[in-house]
Amino acid sequence: MLSHTLLAALPIETPSVDLLALGPEIALATGGVAIVLVRALLRSRPITMPLSLALAFGGVLAACILEFRLWNVVRDDGAITTVAGMLRVDLFAVFLGVVVLAATALALLLSIAYLRREGLDAPEYLALILLAATGMLAMTTANDLIVVFVALEVLSIPLYVLAAFDRRRLSSQEAGIKYFVLGAFSSAVFLYGVALVYGATGTTSLTGIGQFLAQNTLFDQGTLVAGFALLLVGLGFKVAAVPFHMWTPDVYQGSPTPVTAFMAAATKAAAFAALLRVFGVAFPLYSTDWRPVVWVLAVLSLVVGSIAAVVQTDVKRILAYSSIAHAGYVLIGFQTQTSRGREAALLYLFVYAFMAIGAFAVLTVATRTGDDHHSLDDYRGLALQRPIVGGLLIFFVLAQAGIPLTGGFIAKLEIFSAAAQADQYGLLVIGVLAGVVSAFFYLRIATSLLSAPEDGAAAEPGRRVDGWSATVLLVTAAVVLVVGFAPETFLHWARDATFLL
Repeated sequence: MLSHTLLAALPIETPSVDLLALGPEIALATGGVAIVLVRALLRSRPITMPLSLALAFGGVLAACILEFRLWNVVRDDGAITTVAGMLRVDLFAVFLGVVVLAATALALLLSIAYLRREGLDAPEYLALILLAATGMLAMTTANDLIVVFVALEVLSIPLYVLAAFDRRRLSSQEAGIKYFVLGAFSSAVFLYGVALVYGATGTTSLTGIGQFLAQNTLFDQGTLVAGFALLLVGLGFKVAAVPFHMWTPDVYQGSPTPVTAFMAAATKAAAFAALLRVFGVAFPLYSTDWRPVVWVLAVLSLVVGSIAAVVQTDVKRILAYSSIAHAGYVLIGFQTQTSRGREAALLYLFVYAFMAIGAFAVLTVATRTGDDHHSLDDYRGLALQRPIVGGLLIFFVLAQAGIPLTGGFIAKLEIFSAAAQADQYGLLVIGVLAGVVSAFFYLRIATSLLSAPEDGAAAEPGRRVDGWSATVLLVTAAVVLVVGFAPETFLHWARDATFLL
């Protein structure tokens, strides 16, 4: 009785929740859950698919409107911290949230014709895309290691299913299993790192960790160093940095191509959001300990990604190793630990999202039914048979190579400028050399597209590009071109989104 009286006398404080700050996540999650309910209630009715698509795009549209609203609010009134400080919505989070939502919308558009062509069950697919995007948005705003872990799982579990979604293809099943096994291992490593950091500092809050380390001197730093090393391993898996990249080629190759596009663009942006925030906010005072490790990861990613792509014969595997190399360029910006470096990293993530989705969009519309014909020989002569489709793929791969007047050139130029400004000339030289090597396999793809089919093989009749996929191709190509010709606005957005530490 006394215990009940004492408990009743204790003040109970509940954390305040800013619904506007959580609005984008709520919109996406609501759309995903609504699709599942529609599927359950209208299982055999023809209205299920149109209604599911309407709910999916409605959720993404609502989230986009809320993100732009948050940009104005945060820009005028400052960052929003909510849920007992576990979430922080600032311009950095909103910028990368917009990248995630753009990738989500484009992946959904790309998936419509693909699902019909392959005869796949659509409503669950759409719900999984939205739920994965919900976790990605949560990662961009996470201000606590526990929230980072939960968001990591929320985005990962739907992606495991999406990778294996085409159950008729053994390569898709293999991709899902490999991604699940290695992803579960990386999550366990990350969680163990959270435990070690908590043991060293007594908190999992990123700002709390930063304040504790600023106000206290740790005489035994082994636990803390081991903790953030394991955090780096866990997040390094998601950004596909070498040597945590082993899953990437097989998963990219086996997954449905729209899912591969979604993972390449959105997952990388969300994972780098967590990486930049965790180490920029919680461990800036220990940068002398983790920056050399990031330097090594950047070099390995550039070297392995560029060289391994040269010997590949499957276009999706080439683009997978290309994605690994691009992670190395973003790591260069992160490693500089300067405002210019973070600005360059954000711009690179923005541009790469559109270049990657555009390239995979061409693969989606150009391949035959079955989604297993992606060798260089399968694409031989595509630019001659279908000039617009083949020409767009050449444009996207050359943009990733960094040719002038494209967004890829501006993104690489900003990364190299940030490295030079931070006196990281070793990284600068390695990055330039890796770019030269990568130009070889990008040109290899372009050459194959422009070469006549072997043995005078007859051209396969070109399938008409549906309106949804055409929209994706048009939007991605336009963004990459506009960033290349008029980068000032995008540089300004990235500069505004760079949070000060």
